[in-house]
Amino acid sequence: MEVIIKILQFLLSLSILVIIHEFGHFLAAKIFKTRVEKFYLFFNPWFSIFKFQRGETEYGIGWLPLGGYVKISGMIDESMDKEQMKKPPQDFEFRAKPTWQRLIIMLGGVTMNIVLAVLIYIGMLFIWGEEYLPTESVKYGIVVDSLGAELGLQNGDKIISIDNEKVENFRKIPEKLILDEAKTIQVLRDNDQLELEVPSGFLGRLVKHRSPNFIDVRIPFIVDRFVKDSPARDAGMEKGDKIIGLNNTYTTYFDEFRNEIQQHKNEEVAVHILRGSDTLVLNVSVPEAGLIGVFPVGDLSAFFEIRERKYNIIEAVPAGIERTYFGIGSYLKQLKLIFSPEIKAYESVGGFITIGNIFPAEWHWQSFWTLTAFLSIMLAILNVLPIPALDGGHVMFLMYEIITRRKPSDKFMEYAQITGMVLLFALLIFANGNDIFRLFNK
Repeated sequence: MEVIIKILQFLLSLSILVIIHEFGHFLAAKIFKTRVEKFYLFFNPWFSIFKFQRGETEYGIGWLPLGGYVKISGMIDESMDKEQMKKPPQDFEFRAKPTWQRLIIMLGGVTMNIVLAVLIYIGMLFIWGEEYLPTESVKYGIVVDSLGAELGLQNGDKIISIDNEKVENFRKIPEKLILDEAKTIQVLRDNDQLELEVPSGFLGRLVKHRSPNFIDVRIPFIVDRFVKDSPARDAGMEKGDKIIGLNNTYTTYFDEFRNEIQQHKNEEVAVHILRGSDTLVLNVSVPEAGLIGVFPVGDLSAFFEIRERKYNIIEAVPAGIERTYFGIGSYLKQLKLIFSPEIKAYESVGGFITIGNIFPAEWHWQSFWTLTAFLSIMLAILNVLPIPALDGGHVMFLMYEIITRRKPSDKFMEYAQITGMVLLFALLIFANGNDIFRLFNK
């Protein structure tokens, strides 16, 4: 069921993005009285799932969910309609329009994707506001996994800054490390301030690690709920109890208790708890798994100050524009990492499985719209790359025409389109091949 929910969210998001992108081309073409022959969600080689004719345009849904398209008269595009290009230009055709109008038509899709991201962020800020965990509020320090330990971090460290720049949002620390290719981390350890150097090649391993929780927040162990047949509950533990020790070893935090209990598999242990103002000792039988069937309180607001801000519609507009601006900058930095010889982010490039997996396993509208806004920015940036067959390729040739006052021949555009399509298919195979390789190497 979780897989189905992920797929449905991905298809809905993709459908919205494609329709909005193609509508940008459609609208600009209509403004300049350019005929649009087809408007399709998804591609329709050989047959369509659904189609109808309205005016001069055929609208439909294809069966191949790799994007969508509008077929504009007199334009060499993915349809490769060479016969039309052999006929004399007509006033309603793309090729008959002034260069500046053709440029606007080609940028229409990208523009609409940026507008969509802005509108989504405005709506989200107006409806849900903004909420985050400030780095300075992580008063108990951090918990690190093996990769975090390689960086030199220890459980209990408090992160002060990255490259001497404070990170306001604790959850943005991994992003700051990777996208800014950080060199140092400043931490507070046992009241001493230390500077840790990021080892050579570490950021590449962090990208491949594919887990944002190589550092996490440290929390006290307060009992929230039990699993079925919980040894702890059978021993008398109750919700709200605070676990503070194990066999006379003081364990202030959840990670300390979790590590210590693993040393006592198949043993009976004395668990020290604080219930109200009373300190109790419970004898608990630890099974082979080294778990006693207890979940700690996961709501971070029980331990830390969570900053919240509500926006009215007037405040949400500039904030939504600003968030889109920073989103564009962030994705450009991600693209740059693909070409970094140290990080080798190209090895972590993913296709449809990767994109689908970023959606949550349960339908959550706030997460859905957050991811859709990000994907809209991603689609806009990728589409302006100067690759033939993408909008950016057409823009590149139009800019050449504006500068040189010479129009590339139709034959050259045909060959460029074919080259671009081959390149895009190669990238598609590479990205989805990475997904498949990772599936079989888990």
